[in-house]
Amino acid sequence: MNGESPEDRMERLVRDRTPRPLPRRFYRLASASADHAILLDGKAVKTPLKNALRLPDAALAAAVAAEWQAQTEVINPGLMPLTRLANSAIDGVAAQRAAVIADLASYAGSDLTCYRADEPQALIKRQNSQWDPVLAWAGTRLGAVFRPHAGINHVPQDPAALAAVSAHAAGLDDFRLAAAHSLATLTGSALLALMLLDGRLTAEQGWAAAHVDEDWQIEHWGEDAEAKQARAARRRDYDAALAFARTDS
Repeated sequence: MNGESPEDRMERLVRDRTPRPLPRRFYRLASASADHAILLDGKAVKTPLKNALRLPDAALAAAVAAEWQAQTEVINPGLMPLTRLANSAIDGVAAQRAAVIADLASYAGSDLTCYRADEPQALIKRQNSQWDPVLAWAGTRLGAVFRPHAGINHVPQDPAALAAVSAHAAGLDDFRLAAAHSLATLTGSALLALMLLDGRLTAEQGWAAAHVDEDWQIEHWGEDAEAKQARAARRRDYDAALAFARTDS
């Protein structure tokens, strides 16, 4: 994918097309139409590539409209994660499904849940308790056997397991595939992303599983203000991706 994911490409396009300073809010009311398009004072919103910003269901359309309504004096895309994901799904994923699926499989090839600590024992136990169920789910749900190992050196996974991830991802619609890719990027785990989409983890369970190592470090060495702010931004994007993941489309 030439080092740039579809989501990154779409975010770059949004940045490139957004004037500096940020555009002022020009509308009174953001709403959703009966066919789930986003309207500003009754006029349809377009994506960066000029497609209709239309969502797959009423709940998600209402949530995206609420993002637009929440803008105050200016329109800040950085505070609109649902809208960014919608743009990515409509403009990016729809045109590049094979590349997005391949990228998701590449995350599985170096999945967070397969890289275990070799010490201390308390951390090993915590990783095992959080991540072993994810690998068990992959075996049962995807028919994919992933092998955990100690250390950070890359160990190739069975190509059949990666093919199973690709096959499962191919069955997702554009919005859920965009959500899966975003979740994999945020968590470092395609398996966690797909398990979340499958409804087998709550948002809190998925978040905890994705942050086993980080939480361990915070518990032992603390967290600075910058890291805390970055984590809060990741959580906002994570929650937005879950809204797409669990759409009824």
